[in-house]
Amino acid sequence: MTLALVLVYKLLAIIPVPGVNTEALSSMLADNEGLAFFGALMWWWLASFSIILMGLSPYINALIIMQLLGVIIPPLENLKKEWEAGQRKINKYTRILAFPLAFVQSYWMILLLNTLASGQIIDTSDTGTVLTAMTIVTAGTMFLVWLGEVMTEYGISNGISIIISASVLSGIPSLIAGYFPDNGGWVFDTISWAFTNSEGFAGLSSWLSFLIILALTVAVIYVIVKFTEWYRKIPVIYTRTGREEKSFFPIKVNQAGMVPIIFAVSLITFPSILWKVLSKGNSDSGIAKFLMENFSFNNPSWMYIAVYFVLVVLFAYFYVSITFNTDEIAESIQKRGGYIPGVRPGSETSAYLGKVSSHLNLFGGWFLALIAVFPYIMQKFVWTQVNFIVSWAGLIIIVSVVLELVRQIDSEMQMYDYKKFK
Repeated sequence: MTLALVLVYKLLAIIPVPGVNTEALSSMLADNEGLAFFGALMWWWLASFSIILMGLSPYINALIIMQLLGVIIPPLENLKKEWEAGQRKINKYTRILAFPLAFVQSYWMILLLNTLASGQIIDTSDTGTVLTAMTIVTAGTMFLVWLGEVMTEYGISNGISIIISASVLSGIPSLIAGYFPDNGGWVFDTISWAFTNSEGFAGLSSWLSFLIILALTVAVIYVIVKFTEWYRKIPVIYTRTGREEKSFFPIKVNQAGMVPIIFAVSLITFPSILWKVLSKGNSDSGIAKFLMENFSFNNPSWMYIAVYFVLVVLFAYFYVSITFNTDEIAESIQKRGGYIPGVRPGSETSAYLGKVSSHLNLFGGWFLALIAVFPYIMQKFVWTQVNFIVSWAGLIIIVSVVLELVRQIDSEMQMYDYKKFK
């Protein structure tokens, strides 16, 4: 069921919105490599102006907003304490919020792409055409959300996560193909071609570049796996049963996941995108010139890299501060008759957990920030754009999803083994 629904998703991803000039879109993406990278971060739905153009971006934004509102609005926070019933209500509210977000975001996405392509992608002067495109794209997003929920119910692991990871992985074949010479043969064909063709050394250089990038990607995957699985064990002793039972409370180093990078990308690309949309690249004002020189995603400056790095770290702290409720955890430990050795129950336990979380988040935030900016740093030193097999930000998504998928499959296999003894 999981594989079948992924296939349905891939079919949706290649169906363009009616009335769209896909050739102009492809030309525009080729001329705006930075926007192509931004499209890769949006999981490759951009290239064909698909009916699922925005993918799950509005739904993810709705999820983040609901988490933020849960801290501000007490009734939403109380729903979290109702376990499964409360979670169903929160999911319902998230889907309702995702609909208007998708509709509004679809307009700005259409306006942005059409402006960058000098109005050649879609006729924005025709209100009916624009509203039709917005409706189709919005419906595509909501259908994708439904598809993910069906996959969760009848498939393996979280359907939304699987769709996101599948979309990131879908761009790998085209990136790999870009490293090889035009004749694109196997290894021995390429070596033979290298010694018989005047451009042979370029072919060998392509293979060498690919092998270096592949080795670097594998090394980064290893580091991300270790980083994702790292956590600190906070010792907890329970005395409720009349005797001491030792346990531990785990706190992950990477508590925020990919959310800080998503927030940071939205902000760091905003100055350049806004300038392109409003001025269409013709403004000679000092502010516009400053923005394009320092915040262009086609050729990011050191200021761009530094601001991007700082934003990821700050958002990591911000997101963890509102999602990791130390007061609730301390209260839960105390109600179950537990305590942390050397720390008094209640407010001191909450303060201790907050301090530990802050220290771990320092490493987690810096690591996420380094993952986010490292490709740009490499570009500065090698003087050209480095096309990694998978974007490093995308690797964090893939590793998290695959680890969860492996755990889910192991659980299903154990249940299957137990059923044989009934």
